[in-house]
Amino acid sequence: MTLRHFLRDDDLTHEEQTLILERATHLKSAPFENRALAGPEVVAVLFDKPTLRTQLSFSAAIAHLGGYPMVVDGNLAQVGVRETIADVARVLGRQAVAVVWRTYGQDRIEEMAEYAQVPVINALTDDFHPCQILADLQTIQENRGALPGQTLAYVGDGANNMAHSYLLGGTLAGMHVRIGTPQSHQPKPEILARAQELAAQHGGSVLVTDDPMEAVTGADAVATDTWVSMGQETEKAQRQGEASPFARFQVTSALMSHAAADALFLHCLPAYRGFEVSAEVIDGPQSVVFEESENRLHAQKAVLSWLVEQHRAEDRP
Repeated sequence: MTLRHFLRDDDLTHEEQTLILERATHLKSAPFENRALAGPEVVAVLFDKPTLRTQLSFSAAIAHLGGYPMVVDGNLAQVGVRETIADVARVLGRQAVAVVWRTYGQDRIEEMAEYAQVPVINALTDDFHPCQILADLQTIQENRGALPGQTLAYVGDGANNMAHSYLLGGTLAGMHVRIGTPQSHQPKPEILARAQELAAQHGGSVLVTDDPMEAVTGADAVATDTWVSMGQETEKAQRQGEASPFARFQVTSALMSHAAADALFLHCLPAYRGFEVSAEVIDGPQSVVFEESENRLHAQKAVLSWLVEQHRAEDRP
């Protein structure tokens, strides 16, 4: 059996994603039933980027599973600067049963996975945010039922990690995924092509459009994200100013009125009211952003315990 990681959404099969979401739902109702990390086993949790929900939810998840979260400040460790990623991976793999990393380039976490010899989980990179999408799918499933056939519309920056992960994770679940984004901020072609493959395999579809109304019309869930992702702070004035290419893509009550009457509103947070979303939407009755935030705990607990169990099964004679 090959050592399994969760570096991008399609590292799971459709069946595995379904199983993990079922486990997440079960662990939400029975939070201390799975003790996969009893010992306590150590999980290394590294942060190169600012964090609130990720640090809270992974720390709580590891504790619930009976383990110890060894939180590492990436600014102090300077992984890849002070010493190579490969050397850091070899050190961590001898002291932890898994590594969770919130970092920049996808190549960084792929190198960590190559050398760590334990499961590695992507807690956010510039290209993907797969743990967030698991939480989002759990939230949609809880509120609207089975995922296959449902329509998820994302509006905003189509070139960012959330758009990429919605494309992969949503189509893997058999959903119809629509991305409403300016022509200047399209998803990476190779990620779009992979999403189209997954959609064909699992009964979903993909639409990328520069018309936000076309994206959200009839959608079961509408999602957005900040227009200024981490690392883009120097572009803030351009992205949030009056001439912003995203101005037409703000999620307002008027835009939501074109979605299904009971459509959910999703946002991974932090949110900036008056920019990507109006206050009346994010604070309104269709918003499930805090359920979504809580579900990071349950979804991450599910995928972490599953990966550790898979690794132990691999090591058995």
